[in-house]
Amino acid sequence: MLIQFSVKNFRSFKEEATLSMVASSIKERKTENTFQISKDISLLKSTVIYGANASGKSNLFRAMTFMKMFIFNSSKETQASEPIPTERFKLNTETESQPSFFEIIFAYKKVQYRYGFAVTDKEVVEEWLYYIPNIQELEVFTRKGQDFKLSHHFKSEETLVQANRIRPNALFLSVSAQFNGEIARSMMEWFSLFNCISGDFSKPYESIAIQLYKNTDARKSILDFLKRADLGIDNFNIVEKKAAEINIPPEFQAFIKDKNNFTQINVKTSHLKYDSKGNVTGAEEFDMDKEESNGTQKIFHLCGPFIDTLSTGKILVIDELDARIHPNLIRAICELFNSQEFNPHNAQLIFASHNTSILDKNFLRRDQIWFTQKDRFGASELFSLVEFRDPINGKKIRNDASYEKSYLNGIYGAVPHIRDFEVINGDR
Repeated sequence: MLIQFSVKNFRSFKEEATLSMVASSIKERKTENTFQISKDISLLKSTVIYGANASGKSNLFRAMTFMKMFIFNSSKETQASEPIPTERFKLNTETESQPSFFEIIFAYKKVQYRYGFAVTDKEVVEEWLYYIPNIQELEVFTRKGQDFKLSHHFKSEETLVQANRIRPNALFLSVSAQFNGEIARSMMEWFSLFNCISGDFSKPYESIAIQLYKNTDARKSILDFLKRADLGIDNFNIVEKKAAEINIPPEFQAFIKDKNNFTQINVKTSHLKYDSKGNVTGAEEFDMDKEESNGTQKIFHLCGPFIDTLSTGKILVIDELDARIHPNLIRAICELFNSQEFNPHNAQLIFASHNTSILDKNFLRRDQIWFTQKDRFGASELFSLVEFRDPINGKKIRNDASYEKSYLNGIYGAVPHIRDFEVINGDR
């Protein structure tokens, strides 16, 4: 389970910004929207992030994506001569020579981990790992450049240090996992459950639904999801065609090396057909890519990640979730994750949105609502509604406030300041 993520000096984040999934002490919707992982810690099932365009929402998700991808890829030999693809904050001279900072805290198999690193485009400047196997946080290892300090919890990795197996541009954690280090392997298992995707380019995620289609229970869940979305879809089918059955243009045939194993996969939807009296007379088949709307296509693309996440207790981070999706469906998706019935494994959803209809005290807790905004120097800030204080009276926002109205009126900040447009030609 994700507990906390922090980033500093990465893209628009100059100062350290922290997204916390720890539930605060407020009482609202405690049973539905939170779950307990220990005596002292309860976590949120979902979090939504609001903010003006270019305020930093996407950069927060890019930071999460970068951290995961660098952990999985930095030890590969193909990265040996490659620069580290971090992006520092560019609008201040202080950050030019400083490393980018990333830290994540999570719980997996009843153990809590705190792991992080600081990197430039050339090297890992610092790296650290602590964990709580029982009650107290213990140091596993720390690193400064190529100087490593290992506790007895990581003694088996000493041979990697002695043999100079850790390159300056590779993470110690990644190398340890490559050589089957027990703690590192367990952490890698968790990172494989931590998925960051783009809702704006959803087509690649269609493959998850296609894979789930082979499982009867998952196929039923996908169909149920599509029906609940009120898309008019009564059923769906996956059609596979071999190369011999496909009319492949000659200019593409040269690129297909193994025609025997080449297949084309099409998603077909079924819509009920009616007569003039409203009686069902049969069904009509539609091609998903050619005949369904862009919104319907996106919902199908993302239903796989949603169902997979809910059924396995994973963490799903989605940028631009509400593009081309009706506000009521965004609310329904959020309800699935906040539900005890549909989310029995305590999966977590983190998403960015401009849909203000879910800014509702009867739907979300104040600690589930987060905002990004930029200061006058172009640096992004991240804060939650439960932390926010009214700029007029200095008091925290009450749980009986109208969150949506206050947000749109700019009380919380995180909205665009739109100047009057000047007429280019003619009189003003």
